[in-house]
Amino acid sequence: MSGAVGWITAFLDTTHEHAEQTEAFWARVTGYSLSPRRGALGELASLLPSDGDPHLKVQAVLESSPGGLHVDLHTEDVGAMAARAEVLGALATYLDAGYVVCESPGGMRFCVVDHPGFRAATPTTWPGGRSMVDQVCLDIPPSRWEAECRFWSDLTGWELVDQNPADEFRRLRRPEGLAIQLLLQRLDDEEPVVVGHLDLGSDDYLAEAGRHLELGATEVRRTPHWVTLRDPSGRLYCVTSHSVDDPAA
Repeated sequence: MSGAVGWITAFLDTTHEHAEQTEAFWARVTGYSLSPRRGALGELASLLPSDGDPHLKVQAVLESSPGGLHVDLHTEDVGAMAARAEVLGALATYLDAGYVVCESPGGMRFCVVDHPGFRAATPTTWPGGRSMVDQVCLDIPPSRWEAECRFWSDLTGWELVDQNPADEFRRLRRPEGLAIQLLLQRLDDEEPVVVGHLDLGSDDYLAEAGRHLELGATEVRRTPHWVTLRDPSGRLYCVTSHSVDDPAA
């Protein structure tokens, strides 16, 4: 497919006043090192796993995007993918820097970029087990559910999988070798736009959540399968029980 997705990067967009604290927190909870800063104002950095290519990056911004998160879709043909996104209903802003800033029909911000990664990192091992940021969950208001699921499936070309039609989740079956997969969650209540949050897979999600709390996270909700937390900047994310070896399981 022209303009196929070859890699996904999750970007944590944080206002300047909270950026340093947030970067340090995510470096500690992932076990990754922070790269040298880059960008015109030194606003960008990658979180570098000990093996594999980066799939999580940080960006200091004047105004955070909804949810404090956007994704980069990496492709060898930026123009073709951006054009396809527009045909499918996205709003696209073409820039001279070699990437395109877009919003899905439901308002989820993403960028179409080149320079894909090629090798997924392995989970980080802690005393309580292994964990890894391996999923972006798109939180979709009920009125936008079907259209937004269709948009992301058509844009990526990935199969939309509904393992249990009775629950609120669908997922996109990613190609083998990518570090980040996309989960789609239907919200109970209406919200202005679609937002994304990070999910970590873990061997023991309660022990992993406890480690995050010790590092400065705040607990929001606990369920039989995940714990919802806030990072020091207030960004929601989840530590889940899904397998770090097979996140789709």
